[in-house]
Formats: sequence, C-alpha cells, structure tokens
Amino acid sequence: MVSERFPPDDPREWLNRAKSSLAKAKIIFGTDSEVYLEDMCFDAQQAAEKAIKAVLIYLGVQFPRVHDLAYLLALVEREGQNVSKSIRRAAILSDYAVESRYPGFSEPVTYEEYEEAISIAEEVVHWAEKQIIMK
Repeated sequence: MVSERFPPDDPREWLNRAKSSLAKAKIIFGTDSEVYLEDMCFDAQQAAEKAIKAVLIYLGVQFPRVHDLAYLLALVEREGQNVSKSIRRAAILSDYAVESRYPGFSEPVTYEEYEEAISIAEEVVHWAEKQIIMK
C-alpha cells in the first residue's frame, strides 16, 4: 500500500500511480490464472506512461492525453533531458494501451512478451524516479 499521497499535480503522486500499476502487473499473474497476459501488459504500459508523465510534470511540461510513449519521451527530450536507448524502448509498450485490451485486435501476448513489458516498465519507473527524486 502506498504510504503517502500527494496532490494530483505533484510528480510524486504520478510516480506512486506508476508503481501501483507496475505492482499490479507483476502480482496478478501468480494469483489468478484467469487474467490475460494482455491485461497485465496494459498495466505495464500504464506504469511506464505514468512515470514518463511524472517526469513531464516535474519539468513543467504540459502534455496531451495520449498513450504514445515515443511522443511523450520526445517531449522529455525537447526539454534537454537525456533519454537513453533503453528507455526509448518503452515505445513498444504503446501497443498495449489500446489494441491488446480488446478481443480480436491483436494476437495473444506470449509469456516472453509479458516479461519484456515488465522489464521495460520497471526500467522506466526507476529512471523517472531518479529524474525526480535525485534532483
């Protein structure tokens, strides 16, 4: 459980939400076999999206309501922030924001794809935390 809540315009609250989405993506698989990997990948995408938006809020950047992680990371870069190749890999998670959430829009997600989504989301959340907390 998150120990402290912050106002909605505080980047720390967005980080809290990112961590919550990531935790949900990681624990559900082991506890409920009826959960689709696609749904857990959606939570991983949400974790990365909220983490990137936390950085944008920290930088004072207005952002549109989009799920395109490449676009959001480009906004971070426009502010002169370095975004490594490994963080830019988060762009592949954008497909999980909409298409994989509905029947028939995409192929079922494999366990390997799920593991990759979790790994990327974890890296983005840690990166965002360093951008905000360490400065």
